[in-house]
Amino acid sequence: MAGTDVRGAPFSSSAALRAAFEDGLRQMLRHDLLGVFVLVLANASYQRCIFERLRTPLELAFTRWSERFDCADAAAIGAAVDDSAVFARLRARGFDSLEVTRWRRLGPWELQCNPLRALRPPRLSSAPGGPLHQAFDPDGFHFNKPFLRREIFWEGAVEGTPLRLLYNKFPFAELHGLLVPEPLANRAQFLDRGSHEMIWRLAEHLGQTLPGIGFGYNARGAYASVNHLHFQMFVRSAGRYPVEAADWTHNGGPEHYPLPVQRHTDPVTAWQTIADLHAAETRYNLLYRPGAVYVLPRASQGSYVHAEWTGGFAWSELAGAITVSGRADFERLRPADIEAELAKLTIAKGNAYI
Repeated sequence: MAGTDVRGAPFSSSAALRAAFEDGLRQMLRHDLLGVFVLVLANASYQRCIFERLRTPLELAFTRWSERFDCADAAAIGAAVDDSAVFARLRARGFDSLEVTRWRRLGPWELQCNPLRALRPPRLSSAPGGPLHQAFDPDGFHFNKPFLRREIFWEGAVEGTPLRLLYNKFPFAELHGLLVPEPLANRAQFLDRGSHEMIWRLAEHLGQTLPGIGFGYNARGAYASVNHLHFQMFVRSAGRYPVEAADWTHNGGPEHYPLPVQRHTDPVTAWQTIADLHAAETRYNLLYRPGAVYVLPRASQGSYVHAEWTGGFAWSELAGAITVSGRADFERLRPADIEAELAKLTIAKGNAYI
């Protein structure tokens, strides 16, 4: 891929990326910032092997921050409100009671129990729909906030486009990052053709060295949580997402997915579908894989009542990988519960995308 500097480390292999990802977490623990501690703890707890390797420094940092809040230390008092609220809930549980993420198969679906994910601030994901395109809000949360500098994993450029890759503070996918194109341009969370084509080419290029690479995208009103253009990058070692299974009709199989899906293997036709969704003000989620994109039109958040066991379905859930935060829900849910929730997202009959 001409004009890119993602050819070498840390993107030269899955092993190199995993090593750099974990080392970055270890290095961040040296920064004396509450938000950084929360990020490292949430990322480490997503995979047991990382949590066990970082357990001792994490426990020491947890104790240190607890003592700081007890004595009203300036570092604790001056921490971001969101981070203080998260830490208060963590502290109420106690370090020894923290759980790492666990998974199980549920028919064709995947279910993960991710307790720390429930602590994240909802931001726009709890807001009513509104138009697909809304102006960037400099007063809202965005990826140029000074306190996020410590959370950047990598910065570079692809074909002249500046890119910033941050750790996802509350991950729900493997090696989960937030990829922000032209971060200083303060672009709203609204996909344009150039960004679509850039991410398509980037997925194809990185797919040569990173098996399992992919990018998720949430349109506004489809559980995007930040109104600053970004994609969610992951490198999945466990194979394909359920939506990618050969059994589904959109992949040439006999089985119908619980809501309509289009799979495109050409970026031009994919863009035409996305542009049509924009024109119709139809919400959607995307899953990019090397050489393909899954387009999932869906009902807008707030236009239906989701089940109590979920905070709402975004790109990962629409792809068939479901996150819950409670052990009871994790153990009791059945395939029919997932399928019923997905069916709620089917848009009105007569829509061109049904």
